[in-house]
This record gives sequence, C-alpha cells and structure tokens, in this order.
Amino acid sequence: MVLWNLFVGFFRIGILGYGGGPTMIPLVHVEAVQKYRWMTDEEFTDVLAMGNALPGPIATKMAGYIGYKVKGAAGAAVAIAAMVIPVLIAMILLLSLIYKLKDSGIVGGMTHGVQPVIGVMMAVMAYEFFLKSWKSWIKSRTMAWTIVSLVALALLDLNPGLLIGIALAYAFTESTYLVRKKKKKQADSPDRGISA
Repeated sequence: MVLWNLFVGFFRIGILGYGGGPTMIPLVHVEAVQKYRWMTDEEFTDVLAMGNALPGPIATKMAGYIGYKVKGAAGAAVAIAAMVIPVLIAMILLLSLIYKLKDSGIVGGMTHGVQPVIGVMMAVMAYEFFLKSWKSWIKSRTMAWTIVSLVALALLDLNPGLLIGIALAYAFTESTYLVRKKKKKQADSPDRGISA
C-alpha cells in the first residue's frame, strides 16, 4: 500500500507539475507533507535545500529522497518512475502535436495563463518557509540571510547556486561548531557518568 501511495502521489506531481523543476516543489510539499505525512515541514525544508545544492533536476532528486525515506530503494525507484515515466510517454506520443502547436496563439495564451498561478504557489510556499524559519531559528539570522539573499540575487545578480552553497557552508560550519561545543560541555560536566 505504501508503494502504491508513493506511485500515486508522485504520478500526480509528474502529470500536474507544469513547467517541471521548481514549479513542482509546491506539489511535492502537498503530497509529502500535507496529504501523506511522509515528512514534517522542517524535514521538507532540509530536503529542498539539499536538493537545490546538488546538481540535476530538483523534482527527481526530491522524489528519490522521499521514496527512499518512506520505503528504501524500492520506494525511491517507484517515486522516480511515477514522476518521470508518464511524462516521458506523453511527450513521445504527443511530440508531433506539440511541435505543430508550439507557435500557436492558443498554446501561448495557456502558457501565459498558468504562469501567474505557478508564481503565486511558489510565493506562498516561500512565505511559509520564511515564517517557519522565523519561528525556529534566531530571528536576527533569518533577517540577515533574507537581506543578504535579496541583495545578492536582485542587486548583484549572483548565481542562486553559489548563494545556496555559501548558505550551506555557513550552516554546516555553525552546526558543527555547536555540536562540538555541546559535546565538550557534556564531557566537562561533573555528573556525566550518573544517569537520572
């Protein structure tokens, strides 16, 4: 039943994820967090950050990770196949029709009509991530990273991948330091060998 749910969830994402890649992320969130509860919002945020930092299509990386988390290697294979194969088959079957209609005003109008919806979905998800970060992390850091990101992306036209890499390096360094500090504090504690 779990493998079937993985298939159905990622099949829906593959079929409904107009534009692919980043436009599928809100759909992945709905299926993985809200509908099937395979992970929490915090886990999803971590997977999204890691998926953005690694090379390759974000949606298939997330499908593979979530499938593996839920049901191991079989789950990863099912999730990736459910997302990729139906779209691939549809593209092959409809290739000649798509090629004929690529310059059609109707198709162009449909494309332009869907873009605002995708923009709103991504904006809502970004706002929700910001609120979660604001609640769970030190507020000054959240605000500082928000300002740095806006300046780097909007004003300096910095590559988003580079910014994500810098943020991951900072988070890794800080979390490693905090873990070592906590372990040192526990090791220095006089009652470390006494259990409650």
